Amino acid sequence: MKTFKNYIVFDLEWNQSPEGKENSVESMPFEIIEVGAVKMDGDFSVISEFHRLITPQVYPQLHRKISEVTHMDMTELKRGGEPFTEVIRDFLEWCGSGCRFCTWGAMDLTELQRNMGYYHIENPFEKPLYYYDVQKLYALVRGNIREKVSLDRAVEELAIRQDRPFHRALDDAFYTGKVLQHMDPGVWEPYISMDYYRVPETREEEVELRFPTYCKFVSRTFETKEEALEDKKVTELVCHQCRRMLRKKVRWFSLNQKQYFTLGICPQHGYVRGKMRMKKSESGEIYVVKTMRAVDEEGAQSVFQKKEEQRNKRHIRIDARKERPIPRASDSPLRSP
Repeated sequence: MKTFKNYIVFDLEWNQSPEGKENSVESMPFEIIEVGAVKMDGDFSVISEFHRLITPQVYPQLHRKISEVTHMDMTELKRGGEPFTEVIRDFLEWCGSGCRFCTWGAMDLTELQRNMGYYHIENPFEKPLYYYDVQKLYALVRGNIREKVSLDRAVEELAIRQDRPFHRALDDAFYTGKVLQHMDPGVWEPYISMDYYRVPETREEEVELRFPTYCKFVSRTFETKEEALEDKKVTELVCHQCRRMLRKKVRWFSLNQKQYFTLGICPQHGYVRGKMRMKKSESGEIYVVKTMRAVDEEGAQSVFQKKEEQRNKRHIRIDARKERPIPRASDSPLRSP
């Protein structure tokens, strides 16, 4: 795994429409009001800090919950804030080249690029944009990848000294860096994440990632879900270890039209479960994130059970249609001649 010159651990605080989603700006539902970051060298020692406030332009009134959590008010933002374009220009210059971003959760990089797009700032990031989701990495190290632990809970579990408050950008970036320092890089470094603000648009841009315990495929965009499901690259199933193309024991099926499952058997590595998630790009097109991982007998049975659940739901719908009474001509409303 490549060691980067620097790791930029950053956190954003943002505001949103106090009147709710219906009064939000569609292209920027969250307006960044604070940027905080720590720069760590290749040995994960902190070598620099960055902190700036941003004067809101889109939502000039703070949402009540944002104010409660961050303890900020509009007076502070107007007094100490600067224009977004100036802050981000300075932030990117401070980051420098040859760095890897690290965040707590998967939203910060997406919202940063969304705000940059709103202000017509050229996107300088690589495509695809890889980063480390420290929240996911901490869950992986804890042994329960499905549980999303809050930053303050992780700090408490790791017995990290709490001499700063939470829920301000620089403080949360500081604690995220501390969590990173407490984990063995040999365990978490292979598990890179990919930001989905800019997704593949062509076959050549499609992404395949291999990890120690699974592999991931990110497709190009399609106009419809049906078009995506007709693509052989999207629906193929391979073993994440030996890359063998597998025959499906259970064909792709879905319970909710957003997640799809399949099951195959590798002669060398046993059961392999495939999972597809249908997602929408910023432009409204469909793309697919597919993961394939080895599962044990219990994991395989879980797929069989999901398939049986889907079959039962389909039978219920069919039976309901059969029992629906057919309107008779005499039941139709009379029409004037």
